[in-house]
Amino acid sequence: MRPMSASPIPTASITGLVLAGGRGQRMGGADKGLQMLHGKPLAALVLARLAPQAGTLVISANRNCDAYAALGVPWQADVLADTLPDFPGPLAGLLAGLRAARTEWLLTAPCDSPWLPADLAVRLGHAALAEHADIVTATTTNAEGVVSLHPVFALVRTSLADDLAAFLDAGERKVRAWYARHTAAEVAFADERAFYNINSLQELAELERA
Repeated sequence: MRPMSASPIPTASITGLVLAGGRGQRMGGADKGLQMLHGKPLAALVLARLAPQAGTLVISANRNCDAYAALGVPWQADVLADTLPDFPGPLAGLLAGLRAARTEWLLTAPCDSPWLPADLAVRLGHAALAEHADIVTATTTNAEGVVSLHPVFALVRTSLADDLAAFLDAGERKVRAWYARHTAAEVAFADERAFYNINSLQELAELERA
């Protein structure tokens, strides 16, 4: 499919959120966003990919906040900590972003996805308006025809903040379960690599050598 050249949602109406608040358990507890790939921290690579797609950038982080603040300086990106204790998952970071945003939309991406699509906001934005959706996420299909949903690559209407807070206060943590409460849409992307998450130090080392 030919990429759409212009978004119906102005860049100034979008806040970009880098999700870097996890425990990094699959990396032995390492802070994923600060791991280096080709001389740059992963979170910095994600910020650079998001920057042209959003009017404002923020970073969700619960550790090493000074380091993330330094990474965010070129983009004036503030660092947001979860308001809930014990690393409750990506929805907590999403809530922090929804609360902090001064825009109608929040565009999210994980800190370990250095090749995220340059047209993520454009394509998700078209779907949001065309399908009157409050949440739009990305999907890909592999060579065997298996469709994968990438729920933390999303465009979310910031007016959903109170509903998400209530969902979390009720002890719920599942991203897809919260999305299912709202009008949601999906956009199929052809490039699986764009959504590749680096989940281990071994994977990172292999990519560094590539």
